[in-house]
Amino acid sequence: MTSTTSKADDTDNEPATRLVAQNEADNPSSKKVVFGADRALALDAGEELGPWQIAYETYGTLNAERTNAVLVCHALTGDQYVASENPITGKPGWWSLMVGPGRPVDTDKYFVICANVLGGCLGTTGPASLNPATGKPWALDLPVVTIRDMVRSQARLIDHLGIDTLFAVIGGSMGGMQVLQWAASYPERVFSALPIAAAARHSSQNIAFHEVGRQAVMADPNWAGGAYHEKGLRPSKGLAVARMAAHITYLSDAALHRKFGRNLQDREAITFGFDADFQIESYLRHQGMTFVDRFDPNSYLYVTRAMDYFDLAADYEGSLARAFLHSQTRFFVMSFTSDWLFPTQESKVVVKALNAAAANVSFVEVESDRGHDAFLLDEPEMFRTIRGFLTGAANARGIPAPGGGL
Repeated sequence: MTSTTSKADDTDNEPATRLVAQNEADNPSSKKVVFGADRALALDAGEELGPWQIAYETYGTLNAERTNAVLVCHALTGDQYVASENPITGKPGWWSLMVGPGRPVDTDKYFVICANVLGGCLGTTGPASLNPATGKPWALDLPVVTIRDMVRSQARLIDHLGIDTLFAVIGGSMGGMQVLQWAASYPERVFSALPIAAAARHSSQNIAFHEVGRQAVMADPNWAGGAYHEKGLRPSKGLAVARMAAHITYLSDAALHRKFGRNLQDREAITFGFDADFQIESYLRHQGMTFVDRFDPNSYLYVTRAMDYFDLAADYEGSLARAFLHSQTRFFVMSFTSDWLFPTQESKVVVKALNAAAANVSFVEVESDRGHDAFLLDEPEMFRTIRGFLTGAANARGIPAPGGGL
């Protein structure tokens, strides 16, 4: 998490930062693959997208047998920079505690791939990307995408890299949804699957939170019906409010109380006004304002909608077990005790379906009071159990196990 000190009024670098972000939408600092119109991507919305591109980062070395590839799937507002510096924020990789030399996902042993999702804004085709037919950003002309579309695009990338099967697919939250979709859509290509803090469908409550965020973006006058790029506008206030609301769902009451309580922000007494009297208010404002510099507002609409539409069982006659029938994939499902966004019960539904499908599955509920975001933080039990699972899977695969470390 960030400091409680608010920097919401520090806007000196905002124009330059946003220019970098806009450039990254089409010309990412990472690797990218461009697929021409003759290699269009079929979408669940019934349309084809082409030409299109996917941006990605890799870490480690692919072995001669091409059996040590690990795909990391990022969460809602993540990106491909899982273990390297983000070119917009300059911050370290968002999961560098998990991915790197000697980490559970050991880049000394494995070839790790992480791609920006379809509909994102850091180099994979999304609403901020230029539409080749118009020379303007796609904006809302981009077809709505789904989790399955994201996975289809990743599968095309894996094909491009010449990899038949992945040793592991791992991700948390929306990344965990992608993991489950990978296991259902391409079971023969996934040796092991690790969905963390995720679910097989988005709940009504979570859809409700996302709708509040989308409405905040669209209610901002600068949204301009989604055409803000053309008009030189930016719905920053709306997107900041959306981020503030969402960020609350990533934490737990215990974590908020421990970090902030009812502590005042840089003052001795309440002001009887509507400034940020409390540290938690300042913290949320800071989270909102820093988020708008690195994320495209329309992308926020698209990726939240993709999560809302996710319902894996619906594609298998309402039976989640059918999605995994005859799967040879090894599954490791993880939840956190204080996660109320994707509570343990949601993970148990997945485990029950896997058991019904006679799949190979392990399950761990990690004791943590840090809420949904625990999967991104320093949780020793998470690292220990994932390392243990990957060690067993590596032995079965005939490749080296993760090295020492956390």
